[in-house]
Amino acid sequence: MRSSRPKPLHRLCGRPMILHVLDALAELPVHKVVVVVGHRGDWVTKTLVDHAPRSLAIEFVEQSTQLGTGDALAVGLTALPDGLVDADGDVVVLPGDTPLVRPPTLAALVRHHRTSGAAATLLTAVLPDPTGYDRVVRGKDDAVVRVVEAADVREDDAFVDEVATTIHCFRHAVLAPALRRLRPVVRTGEHCLTGIYAVLHDAGYGVESLVVGDPMEAAGVNDRAQLAVADAELRDRINERWMRRGVTMWDPENTYIDANASLEADVVLLPGVVIQGECTLGAGAEIGPDCHIVDSAVGAGAKVTKSTVVRAEIGDDARVGPFAVLGPGAHVGEGVVVAPFSQLGADFPALD
Repeated sequence: MRSSRPKPLHRLCGRPMILHVLDALAELPVHKVVVVVGHRGDWVTKTLVDHAPRSLAIEFVEQSTQLGTGDALAVGLTALPDGLVDADGDVVVLPGDTPLVRPPTLAALVRHHRTSGAAATLLTAVLPDPTGYDRVVRGKDDAVVRVVEAADVREDDAFVDEVATTIHCFRHAVLAPALRRLRPVVRTGEHCLTGIYAVLHDAGYGVESLVVGDPMEAAGVNDRAQLAVADAELRDRINERWMRRGVTMWDPENTYIDANASLEADVVLLPGVVIQGECTLGAGAEIGPDCHIVDSAVGAGAKVTKSTVVRAEIGDDARVGPFAVLGPGAHVGEGVVVAPFSQLGADFPALD
């Protein structure tokens, strides 16, 4: 049976999930990014080479056999030779399926890690119902002692409401020796990264945690339901950002804008608008209600009403619709009026 679990290249708001993670890293002073690829690694690599933020120096390494998250990190470390990161340098570990993490949260994690002098710092969250999540176990002085995987939670740990996320910060010098001491989980045979906290604590190293203010930031996407939740959260953020930049939305809950879109100030979006892919909307353009714009350019002051526009170009002050369809290659000149029910473009011959 084909798995339905979302992968890092599943799209959220028009971009592969992993690109949202890289977007967050791109806003921070990151020296180098190592991406560990496995299944369909060539596809992942090509996508990131084509679309990842240009400011990031990315290197790809292959995990030929998927032996767990600890093994993946060990493979990733091979791209960070000792001469690249000094002994006190830090390594931030992020999964490709946490698209909601914000740059300030990552910055706070690294800052707390360095201030505390810890060997490892784990981003955690406090949940009213921690069922199904790995639990953080603390010891004397509130120090992190270990992380218990969800499947191994017993009665003594069931009351713990602090859960482990999959976001970590490590001192580079301790990583490789600690990873070599990881033992495979009996039931799966995998080397799980969560086990490294017990290894470091038992070796006498300081282990810290930072509780994230909004647990949604660290939420992983493991099924289609979680994918929909993450997509809705990200769309809310996108809409809020555009409104704060001067875009008017009559009904934000029914307005969908992909992360790749570019809108100028004073754009007006009426209910039922979908802006999908690489779209540009000029200042003062009015879109909607009930419009679907895909990979298209709409000029300043143009108005599109109850229409579909796919890979087309609409000039300044043009009027389109209602019920018009502009297909690939369609070009509407400045000030031109496209009548209701018109069809233009390579795939939609113009009506007589």
